[in-house]
Amino acid sequence: MKLDERGLPLGYPLKAEYEMTPREARELLQAGKLVLVDVRTPEEWELVHVPGSVLLTLARVEKDFDEIEVPAGAVVATLCHHGVRSMKAALALRASGRAELAKVKSVAGGIELWSLAADASVRRYERGPGVLRLV
Repeated sequence: MKLDERGLPLGYPLKAEYEMTPREARELLQAGKLVLVDVRTPEEWELVHVPGSVLLTLARVEKDFDEIEVPAGAVVATLCHHGVRSMKAALALRASGRAELAKVKSVAGGIELWSLAADASVRRYERGPGVLRLV
């Protein structure tokens, strides 16, 4: 897959109001300015996850988000495998009415693109009916 200078697949239509690139997310996470909420399943998390992220499945994200400590001034971003579940989670958190969640963003391309564009030490994996394995 060819990536542009931002680390996105060529032609990717980034929705900057709702998404951030994996590279942007990695920089914020390393600087201690990002709370990265992984909304994948526990099985996916066990297989591979971004160090420093917090697991809160999509099914629990709205109900249990209060369990996560968000430091003042920190950005909140959601992450999944390819970006679909994390966008759902980000939109749900934005709609919660809480001021600190009004600008939650999804990490574009999920952990798959994170591995390709931001940190190759985070392994890629395949997920499907009855399949969950590293590639």
